[in-house]
Amino acid sequence: MADSRIPLPSVRRFPSYLRILLQRKEAGERNISATQLAEELGLTSIQVRKDLASTGIEGKPKIGFSIDELVVAITHSLGWDNLTEALIIGAGNLGSALAAYDGFSAYGLKIVAIFDKDPSKIGKKIGELTILPVDTINQYIKDNRVTIAVIAVPANQAQATADMLVKCGIRGIWNFAPKNLKVPEYVVMQRTDLAASFAVLSVMLRRKYREETDQEDDDNAY
Repeated sequence: MADSRIPLPSVRRFPSYLRILLQRKEAGERNISATQLAEELGLTSIQVRKDLASTGIEGKPKIGFSIDELVVAITHSLGWDNLTEALIIGAGNLGSALAAYDGFSAYGLKIVAIFDKDPSKIGKKIGELTILPVDTINQYIKDNRVTIAVIAVPANQAQATADMLVKCGIRGIWNFAPKNLKVPEYVVMQRTDLAASFAVLSVMLRRKYREETDQEDDDNAY
C-alpha cells in the first residue's frame, strides 16, 4: 500500500513519473531533472520537486535526480515492491480481460482468483486461472487471506456484491461497475469510471478540434 504520509495528489502522479523514468532508463539515461519531468507531464517543476521530495530522494544541482534511485523510491512509496493479491468478481468481458492482463505485476498486484455465478462459466480457464463459483468466495478469502477485490459485475449486481465482499472480510474494493457503491468507512474503495474517462476524452477532443479550426480561420484571415 502507498505510504500514508504522501499526499494523495502526489500518489496519483507517481505512476506517470515512474513510466517516464523507466522509459529514460531503458534509453540508457542515468539522471533526470525536475524540469524534464515537468515538461513531459505538463506540470510545474516546483510541483515535481515537491512530489519527489516526499519520497526522500533529493536532486543534485546541475545533475538532477538519479533515475535508479527514483524508481526504487517511488516503487516503495506506492507499495509496489511488495506483491498484493486480489480476486475478481465477474467473469464477463471486462472481468475476463482484467484477469488475463499480465501487466498488474508491474504495479505489485497479482490476480489470484476469479469468481462468477453463471454455471456455464464455472470451471473455464482464463489464462492460469479457473473461474470459481461465487458461493465459495467466503471460504477462499478465509483460506487465502485476500483483502482486495475487483468488482466487474453489471451495475444492478454491484451493491449486493460489495455487501457480500465486506461480510467476507474484504478491506479494499476496486470498483469497475458503473455504479456508486456504499461501503463501511473502514473499507477503502476506488471506482474506475470508464464513462467519465471517455467524457473527458470526448470534450478535450472537441476542444482541440475547435482550437485548430479557430487557428485555421485566423491564418486564412491574412
